Amino acid sequence: MSKRKRLGIVEVTIEKNRYPFEGLATVDGMGYRIKNALAGQRIEAKLTRKRQGYYLGKTIQVLEKAPYEGESACLHFPACGGCLLQSVSYEDQARLLEDQVLELFEEHGIKGFEYDGMLVSPQKEHYRNKMEYNFGNAFKEGPMTLGMHPRGRIHDVINTFECQIAPKDFNRIQAFTQAYFLNQGTAPYNKNTHKGVLRHLVLRQGMKTREILIGLVTSSQEKLKLEEYVQEVTRLDLEGEIVGVVHVINDAMADAVIPEHTEIIFGRDFYYDEILGLTFKVSLFSFFQTNPLGAEILYDRALGYIEDSDGKVLFDLFSGTGTLGQLMASRVKEVFGIELVEDAVEMANENAGINGLDNCTFIAGDVFEKLDNLNSNPDIIIVDPPRVGISEKAMKKIIAYKVPEIVYVSCNPKTIVENIKAMEEGGYRVRRLTLVDLFPGTPHVETVCLLTRK
Repeated sequence: MSKRKRLGIVEVTIEKNRYPFEGLATVDGMGYRIKNALAGQRIEAKLTRKRQGYYLGKTIQVLEKAPYEGESACLHFPACGGCLLQSVSYEDQARLLEDQVLELFEEHGIKGFEYDGMLVSPQKEHYRNKMEYNFGNAFKEGPMTLGMHPRGRIHDVINTFECQIAPKDFNRIQAFTQAYFLNQGTAPYNKNTHKGVLRHLVLRQGMKTREILIGLVTSSQEKLKLEEYVQEVTRLDLEGEIVGVVHVINDAMADAVIPEHTEIIFGRDFYYDEILGLTFKVSLFSFFQTNPLGAEILYDRALGYIEDSDGKVLFDLFSGTGTLGQLMASRVKEVFGIELVEDAVEMANENAGINGLDNCTFIAGDVFEKLDNLNSNPDIIIVDPPRVGISEKAMKKIIAYKVPEIVYVSCNPKTIVENIKAMEEGGYRVRRLTLVDLFPGTPHVETVCLLTRK
């Protein structure tokens, strides 16, 4: 261990991982739990907190690679904070994720289910249909950059024009946009002083339709003339087609994309994509799975867990743009979806019309509150909540319906195991489990569970 421990810096060898790639080490009887570290690596870490019997910390740099690591194909790794596993073969990525999630279920005492394995992404590179880039600087008073935060440096931004998980068209648009506004002399927004103009670039694409939507997010501190930018960006040699450019004004203090005002400056503010034969209209801010080709595998497995649905009522909770509910619509009597984001609900109802589905109703609001407004009772429930999981209050209402089957789709294994414990207390058990890798190169994985009444 380094002599700099008193200053909050240590060198440790990671012995094992727990989800999501928290590195565990023990030195002289003291435990260390280090974020973003792989088993087998020797790392330098900054300690952030002391708990009873162990320290928490985050990786500063890797001093020695793990035996199974190789060279990364990404020019931005490991500087970029977007991916963790670029130096690991895809087979080992899947194995490491699978081991950690199954151990998480075991730690929570969730047993006795049929494990249906891990399904892998059909596309390992350039698979994302959405990217949010930050404008900023790689170092203080440096030239303007457009890309991602370097690992451990949230106030800096590095260019990432060769990103391996973003579509190649995104990389081209990103590089052009950075060069264009650098040449214009437009200042990036500084989140400390709250001065400046350029904040984010949001890119979305239909992976089957190849339609591209651009969102340029700025403050209102300078009135931009964007006609020339639109003319030039739409002339780029791309594999897809830019169908819309939206100017988003955001003067909020938070470092997030908040659409206080939007203006369409070219084309339209939505794009279309296709999932398992259905067409979906997606706006700049609607939730839609970021790996649509992988999502088809995910949804096919989730819907396959529901065997007897004829003539039944389905509740699609945390429904986003209504993808799961609409894919089930032809198999059930009626679908009711609830989603907090109003824009997504508007898209969901419009998508139902586009797909000729007259048995789908999607409602905007909090699941806990809106369940009381539904006059029907469900026979089947599908839940696909955000990373924070399902609140205790909403969970109690869901359990109270006592439906025979609940399909739980989750992007966060840590919250699904907590929710499952509450569902077990409410009379349910996990019958089947599948893991689906929608995010190659990263420490994230989707989980699909079928729960039935005991």
